Amino acid sequence: MDELDRRLINRLQRGLPLVRRPWEALAQELDADPAVLRARIQALLDDGTLTRFGPMFDIERLGGAFTLAALSVPEPRFDAVAATLEAMPEVAHNYRREHAWNMWFVLGCETPEGIAQAIARIEALTGLEVLNLPKETTYHVGLHFPV
Repeated sequence: MDELDRRLINRLQRGLPLVRRPWEALAQELDADPAVLRARIQALLDDGTLTRFGPMFDIERLGGAFTLAALSVPEPRFDAVAATLEAMPEVAHNYRREHAWNMWFVLGCETPEGIAQAIARIEALTGLEVLNLPKETTYHVGLHFPV
C-alpha cells in the first residue's frame, strides 16, 4: 500500500463526493486520474485489503427492516448451522462469540414482516430458538480509521 492508497482509503471513509461525476471530483481532490483511483479500489478489494466497497443504505427508510439475532448452537452443530445461515439471502453475516449465545447474525429483509418469517424459518431449519434483538434507537457515529 502506497501513499495514494492511504489517501484514497482515508478520503473514501467519508464517502464519495455527491456530485454528477464523483470519481472525477475525487481525482481532482487527490490529484490523480479517475481510472487509476477505480483500479486502486479494485486492486485493494482483490488482494483482501478491503473487504467491501459500496453504499450504506438506511433499510428502514426504504421500507425494509433488519435485526441483530443470536443462536445458542451446540458446538458439534456449529459449522452446519453456520452453513444454513450463510445460504439464506436475508442473513447479512454471522459470526462466533464466546458466550452461551455463540452464533450472532444480522437479518436484513424487504419488509418488517420478513424478519419474523426469516426467524421462523431459521428455527424450523435448525430446531434452535432465535434471540431477536431489534434496534430500539439509531445512533450515527462518524467512525474513521486513519490508514
